[in-house]
Amino acid sequence: MDSKIINNLRTEFTADTLLEKDVNKDPIKQFEKWFKEALEKNKYTANTMTLATAGTNGRPTARIVLLKDFSTNGFVFYTNYLSRKGKELAKNPLAALLFFWPELERQVSIEGTVEKVSREESERYFATRPKGSQIGAIVSPQSQEIDGREALEKKWNDLEAVYADSAVPKPAHWGGYIVKPTIIEFWQGGTSRLHDRIVYKRADKSSWKIVRLAP
Repeated sequence: MDSKIINNLRTEFTADTLLEKDVNKDPIKQFEKWFKEALEKNKYTANTMTLATAGTNGRPTARIVLLKDFSTNGFVFYTNYLSRKGKELAKNPLAALLFFWPELERQVSIEGTVEKVSREESERYFATRPKGSQIGAIVSPQSQEIDGREALEKKWNDLEAVYADSAVPKPAHWGGYIVKPTIIEFWQGGTSRLHDRIVYKRADKSSWKIVRLAP
């Protein structure tokens, strides 16, 4: 690839500004406002987020997952507990999330501690998933090496027949996590790369400190 082509890929951000006087004192309410606006722009990608984790060796990994709920308690996603991210979270229960909404020229980054949600909450969500996804959660040994796609599809087809007329039970190795934020940063693209960065830092259980960072 010609480096000049990449070097000349530039976008001037002009959609909006983000000022301290305009943000909510509660970062979850501020996130809710931005999330609703992202849904209006593109409902299919608004809940798409990058999840970054690291093992005890400090080596980070990142992947795309889907936000499935959020509240004052934190941000919830679901996955295989035996996947690489699950194993890393078991040893190092810290994570970072990143939402990028290009249509709004915005991103939100979140850092926090991670806990599993209750089994009951995981089961409630699992029951709402399409049956094909439910079966996929059972048959896929996520992040493990496999011989080929054919064996995976055979297992899926076999289980589809087994549960053709019955509900699919949630496997023990699958469920939800909640990221409890300690830092939330709201980023709004600005002209001449003078982006707005407003950061909420957890002060105590009920309050946040709001600061501005240089772009």
